[in-house]
Parts: sequence; C-alpha cells; structure tokens
Amino acid sequence: MSPQRTALVLGGGGITGIAWEVGLLAGLAEAGVDLSTADLVVGTSAGSVVGAQVTSGVPLADLYARQLLPVTEQGPPARVGRRLIASLALAMLRTRGSDVAFRRRVGALAVRAADAGHTPTEQERLAVIGDRLPSREWPARPLRVTAVDAESGEFRAFDRTSGVPLLQAVAASCAVPGVYPPVTVAGRRWVDGGMRSPANVDLATGCERVVVLAPIVRGVGPVASVDAQVTALVARVTVVSPDPASVAAIGRNVLDPAAREPSARAGHAQAVAVTEQVREVWAG
Repeated sequence: MSPQRTALVLGGGGITGIAWEVGLLAGLAEAGVDLSTADLVVGTSAGSVVGAQVTSGVPLADLYARQLLPVTEQGPPARVGRRLIASLALAMLRTRGSDVAFRRRVGALAVRAADAGHTPTEQERLAVIGDRLPSREWPARPLRVTAVDAESGEFRAFDRTSGVPLLQAVAASCAVPGVYPPVTVAGRRWVDGGMRSPANVDLATGCERVVVLAPIVRGVGPVASVDAQVTALVARVTVVSPDPASVAAIGRNVLDPAAREPSARAGHAQAVAVTEQVREVWAG
C-alpha cells in the first residue's frame, strides 16, 4: 500500500458547512489546487457528507452546482436551541473535563430526545442523508468518517473495512444530539463525531501535508479545538475557516437550508484569497 502523503480534513458545521466546504473546494480546483486528490480524507459531521461527495468521483463543479439549487425543504429549519446549548454546557460542568464522560452524557441526551419523539425518526434522517450522497458505496480511496457511541462515549472512525454501510456511517457522524436521532450500527447507537472535536484533525497523523477546512474551529471544555490538534501534528498543515464574508453568509443558524446557496457562494469566493496559502502546503 502506498503511503498516505496528503490529507484533506473536513470539519463539521451543519448544512451551511457542507455548502461552504464544497464552494471552497470548487473554487480552489478552478485555481489549480484540487484537494479531492488527497490520499486520505477525514470527515466529521458536515465534513463526512462532503468527504463522501468528493471521493465519489463526481466533479467538484457538479457538486458546487448542486449547492446552488433552489431550496426544496418544507417547514421551519432545525436549529440548536438555547435549551440544548444549556444542556450541553451542563454536561461539560458535570463531567469536569472528562472527554469520554462528556460524550456519554451527551449520548444519553441524544437517546432521550429521540425516544421521546423530539427529533425526526432514524429512517427519516437516513433518507435525508441518502439524498446528499452521490453514491452509497465506500470509495476505493481512504475515507474516514467519525462518530461517537451514544452509550459508551467511544470515539470511532469508520472506513470501508469497518463493515458499516457508508450511509449509516455518514448519518451517524451528522447526528447532532438533541436535533437529529442517533443512528443504529450493529446494534449500537451513534451520534455526531463533532462531540470529540470539530474536525478530528489528529486522524491525519502520519501524513506529510494536511489541509483542514473547518467551518468551526473552537473547542469548548472536553471538545478539542482544531488548533490544539493541529499543533500536535508533525506535518505541513494549513487551516482554512470562514472569513468575515463567509461568516455573514452562514448566519446564525448553520442548519438553515435557506443559507445554503449564499454559504456555497461565499466559500467559492473565499477560495481566491486562500489559494496560495493552500497551494504552498499541498504542492509540498
């Protein structure tokens, strides 16, 4: 097996994060920096959707065009409300910095919300995620999709050798606790990989050149920040996060489909400003 020299790490950030990352990737490719050729792709939450898309073989230009289509979703958008934010903050306080204990508490919250009918059903959620995937087959190139066991707090990176269908792996990675239901894999229920870190950059350890696209970079309490994980890498690495124009396009609710198109366009425009920064790392 050839060594994995380059890694593309795609962080979480909701519907707008998917759009921003795809727009950025398409803009970079137009400028001659095609990150979809990475030897390893790591996807967390929204980044797992983008990871599955860019390793599917569908051209980045086509993926970008899809983000610009009119919104078809009906009803009010999902959101991370104040009550959920308060519950997560309380979980951090009660677990006193223990990352595994925090993830167990958050997993229990996710299970309670789903079992009480406060989220869509698992099948409804799988249908939504399935519509976002060009293929439901794992790609030939290495793709790692992160998730957290709702009961044990175990962190896991699924890949094509895990025996887990790609659809379930991506849906699990995107299962924001209290908003979307945990996803069942081999009798276990799994939630958002972003409960460990917004991007889980450390999964790129061993690669020589790493580009991180992170709609969210901050970590709070036991959730590791992108910067903390990047510091530990022995690699040439650069992190791209939303610039002020992209932050404005994304808005306050990262789960609002109405912000998808402006977020994609903002990411595409931001590519112009970061092309040389990314090229310097990627070209090595």
